[in-house]
Amino acid sequence: MNNSRIIERINFTIEKGTEIYKNLSKSNISDAVRFGLYSQFSSLTYSTLISVVGKEHIYYKEFSKHESHSQFLHIKAGIAILENLKYELVNGWLETYKQLISAEIFSDFLEMSEYFLSENYKDAAAVMIGAVLEEHMRQLCNKNSILYEVNKQGKIESKKANLLNDELAKASVYSTIDKKNITGWLGLRNSAAHGKYDEYSKGQVEVMYSGVSEFIARIN
Repeated sequence: MNNSRIIERINFTIEKGTEIYKNLSKSNISDAVRFGLYSQFSSLTYSTLISVVGKEHIYYKEFSKHESHSQFLHIKAGIAILENLKYELVNGWLETYKQLISAEIFSDFLEMSEYFLSENYKDAAAVMIGAVLEEHMRQLCNKNSILYEVNKQGKIESKKANLLNDELAKASVYSTIDKKNITGWLGLRNSAAHGKYDEYSKGQVEVMYSGVSEFIARIN
């Protein structure tokens, strides 16, 4: 896995923070300019942390906790957190941990889907397999610095799965054949989620289960 683009983004944020910290130390800037510079670093750091580790990670929570401190301390804390994050990424620790957790969760959900199929609950199985596939696609976006959320008039929304599929294939994360397979699997999942149960068979869900399992094992 290539983390170079993520590390490049973290380095940019660190450099920006260092530059802003020096500018804030100057006595001849107004409060408005001072606040603008601070807000620039704060929003950039939050965006980077959310994209790389998410809101539930300790790094995001630590940066949020320091927001109640002075602007100088918050920036210093942000730079230190980003340095630690970069160190973990460079050494492969962060992704190794996340991949182990994700693999365990995906395995549990796919095992549950297999059970549903064995009990002839094809519709529940299709929805669950589709959810696993979509989450894996979001993780692939995260690893390859592809945004999977958009800001629509101040509201953060997730991109549609088919759009993620287009962007991942365009970035050569996987092949056009994989893209076509995913389009079919997402279509089957959507039929199940919208109650169109006659549009697919149990056999097709079984093929979907095998295909998604193989895809996740191969493209990670």
